[in-house]
Amino acid sequence: MSLSDRIALVTGASRGIGAATAVELARRGAHVVITGRTQGGLEETDDAIRSAGGSATLLPLDLIDGAALDAVGPSLLERFRRLDILVSAAGSLGTLTPVPHILPADWAAVVAVNLTATWRLIRTCGPLLIAGQAGRAVFVTSRIVLRPTAYWGAYGATKAGLHHLVQTWAAETRITGLRVNLADPGPVATRLRRGAFPGEDQSTLAQPADVAPAIADLCGPAETRHGEMIRVSPIPA
Repeated sequence: MSLSDRIALVTGASRGIGAATAVELARRGAHVVITGRTQGGLEETDDAIRSAGGSATLLPLDLIDGAALDAVGPSLLERFRRLDILVSAAGSLGTLTPVPHILPADWAAVVAVNLTATWRLIRTCGPLLIAGQAGRAVFVTSRIVLRPTAYWGAYGATKAGLHHLVQTWAAETRITGLRVNLADPGPVATRLRRGAFPGEDQSTLAQPADVAPAIADLCGPAETRHGEMIRVSPIPA
C-alpha cells in the first residue's frame, strides 16, 4: 500500500513500536517526522529509515512540554503545508503499585504523557489532518482498558482516558474524510513491557517490526474503519 508523498508524524519514534512504525511508513513512501525525547534514538531510527530507502525529519520533543507540543501543528504547516498521518505511539508505564500508593509526581507524569499529550496532539494536529483529503490518525492503546488489573491503576486509567478521548474525537469527525482509530498491539517486546515484566523472555513475544505493518495499513488511503479499537498483533488473542 503506497503512501507516496504523504507527510506522517510519529511520536515515540526513538524506539519500540513508534520506531518500527516510522520505518514502515517511510518504506511505503511517506516522509516521516519522527519525535522522541532522545536525539540518539531518533538518529538510530533515521538511519533505519534511510536504509529502507525512506526519508525523515527529526523533531526531538518531550511530550510533557506542553508549549513545545502545541507548536508542532504550526511548525508542520510552515514546513510542509500539510499533515496526512498521525501515529501516536509514545507511552509511559509509571510505577506499578496499589492505587493508594501512587505518588503525586508519578501520577502527574503518566497523565501528562498518556492523556494530556493525546489531547494536545489532537488539538495541534487535528486541523491539518481534517484539511487533507484522507487524513489518518492512529493511537496505540492497550486492552487493559477493558480489564482493570491490580497495580496498573495509573497506566490503565490514563489509557482508558485516551481511549474515550480518541473515540469522542472520532464521533465528532465522522462526516469528514479523516479516519481515527485505536491500535491494540497486544504483548510486544518493548522497553515499556520489560519494565512491567522484568523476568519475561521477550523472545517469545511479537517484536515491534511484527506489528508495524498492520499499524501502517490503518494509515493507508483505502482505510475506511473509524473510531474502532483494532487488534494489530500477529499473535492470536
